[in-house]
Amino acid sequence: MGISKRFRRELRPSERPLRHPDHKRPVTRRDFLAQGFMTGAAMVMVPTMASMLKASRASAQAASCGTGATAARIPFLCFDLAGGANIAGSNVLVGGPGGQLNFLPPDGYTKLGLPTTMAPSLVGQVNTEFGLAFHTDSAFLRGMLARTSVTTRANVNGVIFCARSENDTSNNPHNPMYGINKAGADGALVTLIGSEPSESGGNSVAPMTFIDPAERPIKVDSPADVTGLVDTGRLVQLLSPQDAASVMTAVEMISEAKLQRMSEDLIVEQLVRCGYAESSYLVSTFGNPALLDPLQDPDLTSIITPAEINSSSKLRKVASAMKMVVNGFAGAGTVEGGGYDYHDGTRGTGETRDFEAGEQMGAALEYAARRGQQLVIYVFSDGALDSDNTLDNSVAGRGKGNWRGDNQSTAAVFMMVYDPAGRPQLTQPGAQIGYYRASGDVETNASRISNNVNLLAEAIVLNFMALHDDVGRFAATLPMHGLGTGAQLDALIGFAPIRPTPP
Repeated sequence: MGISKRFRRELRPSERPLRHPDHKRPVTRRDFLAQGFMTGAAMVMVPTMASMLKASRASAQAASCGTGATAARIPFLCFDLAGGANIAGSNVLVGGPGGQLNFLPPDGYTKLGLPTTMAPSLVGQVNTEFGLAFHTDSAFLRGMLARTSVTTRANVNGVIFCARSENDTSNNPHNPMYGINKAGADGALVTLIGSEPSESGGNSVAPMTFIDPAERPIKVDSPADVTGLVDTGRLVQLLSPQDAASVMTAVEMISEAKLQRMSEDLIVEQLVRCGYAESSYLVSTFGNPALLDPLQDPDLTSIITPAEINSSSKLRKVASAMKMVVNGFAGAGTVEGGGYDYHDGTRGTGETRDFEAGEQMGAALEYAARRGQQLVIYVFSDGALDSDNTLDNSVAGRGKGNWRGDNQSTAAVFMMVYDPAGRPQLTQPGAQIGYYRASGDVETNASRISNNVNLLAEAIVLNFMALHDDVGRFAATLPMHGLGTGAQLDALIGFAPIRPTPP
């Protein structure tokens, strides 16, 4: 299936691919994605009836099909910045053992892309509108400010995790979505979604111990993908959704009567029953296409306009994903961004792409606020990069340090949480887990996660469960985890509970 004519257009300058003289010619999918030559496959893999029946393995053996039932967990959205983006210092502030505001020497921040004239220790260089401290001129921050209201920002908080990951590779097991599902996240339509047709739904892989093949993410990166998840056929065109559901229920009852006269295995019987029950549920609940369509959601289109959705692949992806996740149609989702391998000898390219990522994050937070829903966003990239003391004084470069090359020692990830009830509270002083050395490098001995991406993904699941006051169930959820117990776990938890665990 080719790209829809509706979405065909010339690439914007910020979406054009990067060509690095110090990199080999791109040959793999990861190479093309990181340098912006590829933004995602133009195909939707729709599950067959057989696979749908197999995916009902647990519910088919239970007394109830669980139709429409979802675990009461906070919606969770990942942003996977493929290529090794800057997160620490120039965007989200990092500091020494005392936290974000335990500032490094100015030379340490120079390595992270900030000239000495923009050192965070100087007056006016720190912004805490989102709770988490950003550099005042952070491109992430500017993008988020462009898409959020003051009220929304006041109800957000976050934590940065100082942790290395390998440069320029999709093999970093960053993606925690399967673990988030194991912790209880589920959706009314699908369990997990991703903007890529990969096993993780994004660029970075999922930890092997997390993966459940039955919960492989469904690819969603456009409004057509969202509305295409449910096909109720012509029945709802001829009847109202309620009347159509009544017809489906009648068919279900007739089939039930037939099953009573058949000597079928109990599980097969239950699969058939659940198939009819699910069809009835889908018709009655999603018979109106406007319910799923991002382009027909005024709360969403007041944040990202239809014209922007049609013209920008990045905004189209996040609009589709946040529609699914924030409304509980999916339990968790990944939005993958290509072209974050932006060390091209300038600062302007990275500033532009970081601003676009910030817009995506801000749009998701603002949509959660409009819908009155809690939301967790998690931002990561495969490795990072560093700068020297040369500055890009162009308008796009904003007088900051040019990005010189890949550097896994300057990496970090961060989580942000929105709660309509008020700003979430933190349990770690300084909103930081782990810390940076004075040289501008991650201190690899600071915590268990500082030099181990598998453990970092486990810590993200731990923090998700902490938000639900559910840490006591962590060992049962991830029985092979390596984070330790007691005080060792407590040192890796950044958030206080905001939603009690359902019984």
